[in-house]
Amino acid sequence: MDFPIHGTIRPGFERVREVFEKNFTQDADVGASFCVVQDGEVLIDLWGGFKDRGCTTPWTEDTLVNVYSTTKGLGAIAFAWVVEHAGVSYDDPVKKYWPELIAAKDGLTVGQLLSHQGGICGVDSKITATDLYDWQKMIDLLSRQKPYWTPGTAAGYHAINWGYLPGEIARRVTGRTLGEIFATEIAAPLKADAWIGLPEAEHHRVSDMIGPNHARVQPDMSAMLALKMPKLYPVALQNPSIRPFQDASSAAWRTAEIAAANGQASARGIATIYGTVASGGGGLLWADTVAEMAKEEVGLSEDLVLGRPLRRSRGMILNTEQQYGPHEASFGHAGAGGSVAFADPARGLGVAYVMNQMQMNLNDDTRAGRLIRALYASMA
Repeated sequence: MDFPIHGTIRPGFERVREVFEKNFTQDADVGASFCVVQDGEVLIDLWGGFKDRGCTTPWTEDTLVNVYSTTKGLGAIAFAWVVEHAGVSYDDPVKKYWPELIAAKDGLTVGQLLSHQGGICGVDSKITATDLYDWQKMIDLLSRQKPYWTPGTAAGYHAINWGYLPGEIARRVTGRTLGEIFATEIAAPLKADAWIGLPEAEHHRVSDMIGPNHARVQPDMSAMLALKMPKLYPVALQNPSIRPFQDASSAAWRTAEIAAANGQASARGIATIYGTVASGGGGLLWADTVAEMAKEEVGLSEDLVLGRPLRRSRGMILNTEQQYGPHEASFGHAGAGGSVAFADPARGLGVAYVMNQMQMNLNDDTRAGRLIRALYASMA
């Protein structure tokens, strides 16, 4: 089947386009985009394939797609604006802003909360995807939730709950939601096509998500299925389980503001934002604020939910094993199924890959990983 590819590349990056094309012809991509911005200039801007599983509606230049936890990096950037403009410090105790939060009673800092150290990776109550759209209900549940470990002593991935944590602090301090702040203070000045809470008028541009079980190419899952799931994994990621089509492709999901998981964006939109951050803030944020956001809060240690080692800053994942290229100072976030975005301050790069076909085992070689390797090989 033919998967049309569009866009532009600077001379010298032909290998990246070849890899992008092979992600369709030799892997499972259905629709995707990949963009690289350096010091405000677009080096690579590719898109192609289709918006739907049936491959009938072309993926266009302005197609948006749900990027799952790649949203966390965007949320972290929006919260950095709150730090800069609303007098919040990452070193402040959370109870200064949210005294009802049980997890914060013993001095948990804002930086620790944003780096997944709060111990409230899930809630004891059984919830549904619909509950995630009720902000006050989730805040009440989180406020009362007894931590699953002593806050500040370890990190465990707050897969969905993370978005409510900086979001509630931002709301209490500024009177605005984190999605509103992101839209007006980050995305709009850059004309970046990325959203946390998508207006209904933009829904027609969004591609539906395609679950791994519907992939054209099915990987060997035996090694993954043999892995032992950490006991907190279902707490954080299966209450509720987010179904790619029924939930993450619904109008309610797209409209809600869940800064942990429901950003709708193009690769160009995300890369534009990360490129600005990589270049020292570009007038959106002070360079010192960016440095504070990217400051390590959790050294390389095993995540209690994911069961693998990570380094974390205040909302970002810090580069390890070159998932964000060869430079240790790079930081960003990835999303379920394969989306990835990051800033490389050493090169002044913002990089983003987004797609609609989810990949099950992200420990295997990934479509984004091949693109990132090709990018840096082209820049060597």
